[in-house]
Amino acid sequence: MIKRLLALDGVQVICLFRDDGSLVEGYGMLDEEGMARLAHFAHEYKRMVQGNADQLSMFTQIRGWTPPRGWIVRGAGVAVCSVGNLVCLADGNEASLNEVMSEMGEAASY
Repeated sequence: MIKRLLALDGVQVICLFRDDGSLVEGYGMLDEEGMARLAHFAHEYKRMVQGNADQLSMFTQIRGWTPPRGWIVRGAGVAVCSVGNLVCLADGNEASLNEVMSEMGEAASY
């Protein structure tokens, strides 16, 4: 089901991972080991963002710091996008990251 996300412009890899960061399934231009590393990165980054959000909430007494719709890390030519336990690698120049995040959000809710 997540394989259909590869049809989006610029999406090169899409992976689903478990709550412990292990790869469930992945499709695209990386080998199995590369997809496992991407899934592990997304899991660890998600944990880091959650920890920072918890600290901000504690210090400011304001809730809602965690990005409820996911996160994006953008480099010079590539972006990593994640929603829930889905992560994708996308060409930052070709992909509409808003569209990618929207479609990932829909796929993550299944």
